[in-house]
Amino acid sequence: MTTTQERPPVPGTGGVPGAVGVVVLGCCAVWALISSALGQGRPEGVLLAVLAVVAGYACGRIGGSAVPAGAAAALALAAGAAAAVAAAGSGDGGGRAGEVAALLALAQGAPCCAASAVRGGGRAWAARLLVVAVVGLAAVLGSPAGCAATAAVALCALGAAASHGRGRGPVLLVCAVVAAAAVAGVCAVAHGALSADGAVPTQRVAVWHEAVALAREHPVTGAGPDRFGELGPTVAAQASAPDGEAHSAPLQEAAEQGVVGLALLAGVYVWMLYGLARSPRTTPVAVSAGAALTCLAVLASASDALSFAPVAAAAGALAGLGTADPAAAASDWMSTRLNSRHPCISDSLFCS
Repeated sequence: MTTTQERPPVPGTGGVPGAVGVVVLGCCAVWALISSALGQGRPEGVLLAVLAVVAGYACGRIGGSAVPAGAAAALALAAGAAAAVAAAGSGDGGGRAGEVAALLALAQGAPCCAASAVRGGGRAWAARLLVVAVVGLAAVLGSPAGCAATAAVALCALGAAASHGRGRGPVLLVCAVVAAAAVAGVCAVAHGALSADGAVPTQRVAVWHEAVALAREHPVTGAGPDRFGELGPTVAAQASAPDGEAHSAPLQEAAEQGVVGLALLAGVYVWMLYGLARSPRTTPVAVSAGAALTCLAVLASASDALSFAPVAAAAGALAGLGTADPAAAASDWMSTRLNSRHPCISDSLFCS
């Protein structure tokens, strides 16, 4: 993973993705309240997830602008530790396998960003060792999905570095297509149009059928946030989902918040890719973050990964890290220092 010297793809537009994010996340919160009022649901979980994304994104932007490599390492360590805690708490039942795999994928995205951003030397080698360590952690925790996701993110980062900073848009478009294909496949299985014998447990497919049935009953507004456990699962399905989750983010969103909620969920993912496409960071950094977020989207399509606040916070932090502008932060710091010591020099450098 080598550093590239590419210029920002869309100079001077760093505030646009942030404004789009405010609108999308704000709509998510407002629609959760509306859907809850219409369906007597409980919006607290959705609001907590939105708050986690906002907080994570802000921390990622700030840390990525001030100390890019350090922020990436901190995110990797935090997400890896959260994955280990989740794996220990799941026991032998594997009830939190989706959360573990998602956190591992996001933990891998951070050091891949760092390895792609720093120049040679000790920091670059430390980032690369952290990449290998995350893959090893996935193996130690016994997460096949986590192993596959961490390896996929690392390979995408290597490919982006080898391309010397070219092709950011097409790669991120492929990421979007992969996520859409995963969601389409799950929906096809849930509707009975595609057989998943051996690939997906029968009881989980039964839960997906219940989610589809509930979405058909309430197509626009949904049954209300956090009501799937009350209205959806049958006796057979409850054996697979005793926690009241559909174990598929898009299907549960459609069942609880209707087609509008599903569109907003997709909008959050598209917003993150849009921010990475316009990011001032180099292409390998943007692609590494995009690959990790795409792995999260794929995992969430067939698990309950997005039901956990640490996953939402880590996703927001990685998106913020991939869209931060270290050069602008350095320029602002230098301008402030020169203004305080040599106003004339500052004027000639930054105001000409």
